[in-house]
Amino acid sequence: MPTNTDQIIAGSHTAVLDLQPSQEDPRFQLAFPKLTDEQIVALEEYGKRKSFKEGDVLWQAGQVDLCMYVVRSGGLKILEGRSGSLITTHTKGSFSGDVDIITGRASVVTAQAEGDLEVLEVPGDCVRSIVSEKPQLGEIILRAFLLRKSLLIESHKTGVLVIGSRYCKNTLRVREFLARNLYPVEWQDVETSEETQRMLEEFGITEDQVPVVILPSGDVLRGPSPEQVAEALGIKRVADLTFYDLVIVGAGPAGLAAAVYGASEGLSTLVIDSRGPGGQAGTSSLIENYMGFPLGLTGQQLADGAIIQAEKFGAKLMVPADVKNITCRSVGGHIIDLGKDQIECKCVILAPGAHYRKLDIEDCDRFDGRGVYYEATHVERVMCGDKAVAVVGAGNSAGQAAVFLAENASRVFVLVHGADLRSTMSSYLARRIETSPNITTIVNCEVCDVHGEENLKAITICDRETKETRQEEVTGLFILIGATPHTDWLPEQIARDERGYILTGPDAAKQPQWSESRQPFFLETTCPGVFAAGDARANSVKRVASAVGEGSMAVTFVHQVLAKMG
Repeated sequence: MPTNTDQIIAGSHTAVLDLQPSQEDPRFQLAFPKLTDEQIVALEEYGKRKSFKEGDVLWQAGQVDLCMYVVRSGGLKILEGRSGSLITTHTKGSFSGDVDIITGRASVVTAQAEGDLEVLEVPGDCVRSIVSEKPQLGEIILRAFLLRKSLLIESHKTGVLVIGSRYCKNTLRVREFLARNLYPVEWQDVETSEETQRMLEEFGITEDQVPVVILPSGDVLRGPSPEQVAEALGIKRVADLTFYDLVIVGAGPAGLAAAVYGASEGLSTLVIDSRGPGGQAGTSSLIENYMGFPLGLTGQQLADGAIIQAEKFGAKLMVPADVKNITCRSVGGHIIDLGKDQIECKCVILAPGAHYRKLDIEDCDRFDGRGVYYEATHVERVMCGDKAVAVVGAGNSAGQAAVFLAENASRVFVLVHGADLRSTMSSYLARRIETSPNITTIVNCEVCDVHGEENLKAITICDRETKETRQEEVTGLFILIGATPHTDWLPEQIARDERGYILTGPDAAKQPQWSESRQPFFLETTCPGVFAAGDARANSVKRVASAVGEGSMAVTFVHQVLAKMG
């Protein structure tokens, strides 16, 4: 529970703000549709009628596993959790909720009856059934849920209030975690707000207690880790079962694709990830060459849609959760070791992705989260403001980051180790960089030093041929120079190549760990029933579409293994 001091801190940021979306917004009608009498009747079999009096609270911000309420008469006010500001009022034919109904996560809003209220109460499990069993009605509900969450996030005035410094590594981690997990955030930067800084000083909040996180319930967390924030918000869920048909390790494109196909085909499916949906692709500011999206989409949009899809079909997500080990069994279920807990399953799909490589520069780690970044999302861009930044790398991730950062930054330096940007980057991105007036590309170079005290101030760039150096003032250094597979935690039974990538199919068959009389399936590892997909697999194509294809294909092989098991 919060202390008196914490209540005062929370209360100091509760100015009344009308968060109701404008009806001029073209998304308004889709976000707040009215159901017909016939559609409400069709929902009767999934719920029960309930009555409330003026002022009755149907649920509080912070409550998990909510129901959807369809208004039959009266009004249902939706209030911002921390301030009590009115967001919208549902009247006859309207229904409450957003995607948290499907995921079971904690609500960021409070609901209160206006006058005598008559509703149809539909539990979250039944909402998932409606989406699957009644496609036309389910489409109306799901679209509204997604748009409402989007509008809440765009408001930047609801959900969790994070107070901290743009130069604080812990603050950055918490903000990145919330962004990855589709959670609305209001951000207060002590570096730009003297009022906020004075308030923290007045109440004796020290640097090691930043960030201060104020929950929708009003409770206050001081200096929490992402794991503590997840637990407080109900994002971190425990596994429903102790035995699953399929456990997927990693929630990048490969893992999420496997989750969608596995759950939609009736497999009890659990996805485990240490950070949140998206993987490395989740940090892409704009993917323009993904089939079917001519205007492009961000990596986070792709991940958000996929996780809702998977959960719609019944897949469960555990995040943040670290898999410590896997015990491979030739007969019976494999054991997933989570440290304190263990989960047994028939099959496993490994999609752990990769870690970004770091520069071998003294003092570079000291600026992690204080000017040195390994992803370029809205969170990091806000940290850098409109100052000059540098991007190290020549792949598509680096190109996307440079174009995205150039929208705000006064200058973006793209630093390329080789002599030609186009040899490793898609031509459409290279062309955009070459024609951007505030992007400067420097080839045959490397960063040889970083400068600053508490935060990054400048970098030294070395010419690899002439050895000449130049110093540039930058507030952000974005290091996107490739990655190494996140596989060092795997047991010896799962063979990897000399670089750590997981061997599958014909390569797995050649390894001494493979002892079956049959040949392994194309994506099967040296442990029967354990598959690998995505960037961590040896000889995989490092593209989002390829990862999605491998994740989907792996589920087909899972079915074949399960058929052999009877």
